[in-house]
Amino acid sequence: MKQNSSVTEFILSGLTQDPLKQKMVFVIFLIFYMGTVVGNTLIIVTIKFSRTLGSPMYFFLFYLSFADSCFSTSTAPRLIVDAISKKSIISYNECITQVFALHLFGCMEIFVLILMAVDRYVAICKPLRYPVIMSRQVCVILIVLAWIGSFIHSTAQIVLALRLPFCGPNLIDHYCCDLQPLLKLACMDIYMINLLLVSNSGAICSSSFVLLMISYFVILHSLRNHSAEGRKKALSTCTSHIIVVILFFGPCIFIYARPPTTFPMDKMVAVFYTIGTPFLNPLIYTLRNAEVKNAMKKLWHVKIMTE
Repeated sequence: MKQNSSVTEFILSGLTQDPLKQKMVFVIFLIFYMGTVVGNTLIIVTIKFSRTLGSPMYFFLFYLSFADSCFSTSTAPRLIVDAISKKSIISYNECITQVFALHLFGCMEIFVLILMAVDRYVAICKPLRYPVIMSRQVCVILIVLAWIGSFIHSTAQIVLALRLPFCGPNLIDHYCCDLQPLLKLACMDIYMINLLLVSNSGAICSSSFVLLMISYFVILHSLRNHSAEGRKKALSTCTSHIIVVILFFGPCIFIYARPPTTFPMDKMVAVFYTIGTPFLNPLIYTLRNAEVKNAMKKLWHVKIMTE
């Protein structure tokens, strides 16, 4: 990657400099990361091999779990390793790669959440046309478009990052590389760069959140015309989706849709949506979804019986 600076590496400050707290960070986030990978992999494998989870909702859940695993992997392993390292050094190229991965899989998660909302809207509000509108071919096209959109977004972040010149301090006051902490080190006027950042990442987060909330409001409003059993099932599914949306978009909007100011809680907010949310998503979707739980029981029961 072509550098626009004299800095070849950065030092990550991490979450804390206290040795005892660093050990706690190592243990806690190792557990969180392992739980994230195991939980999302379990969902991926279950959906892949289960015959009962072939609907579009689970097709999108498959990709949400995949994006969650990759999103967490873009930051968690380095945070865990750096917690027990004497000095947390990351090269310029590694830093830029981390920015790309963070935004690629983060944006993919946003798009998949939108597709899941569209799927629920069609299933509940247009039930007779649902098989035609949400056919497997349409779902595949939508996922491909989501990947393309995510790639374009993350590429835009890289273009902004590569324009930043670094000629002085190289201490990043964060546990990972992202544009916000990098902007603080740039030796240039960052007003236009930050404006582009807010209009890109900030606009995606904010507009997507508003769109999702409106869609779920419409869905919940339309449930009045359904039977009691239908309302209960749809409400359970939509509630899971709404919880995930709020948990992810709340911190995302707080981080990206604001002027270049720093708050003491920035790191913890970033931890919540990069590591906490991917860890919670499998729990939310399995504990509140009887179909997924039953499919898991049947699948792993068959595996055990065959062995």
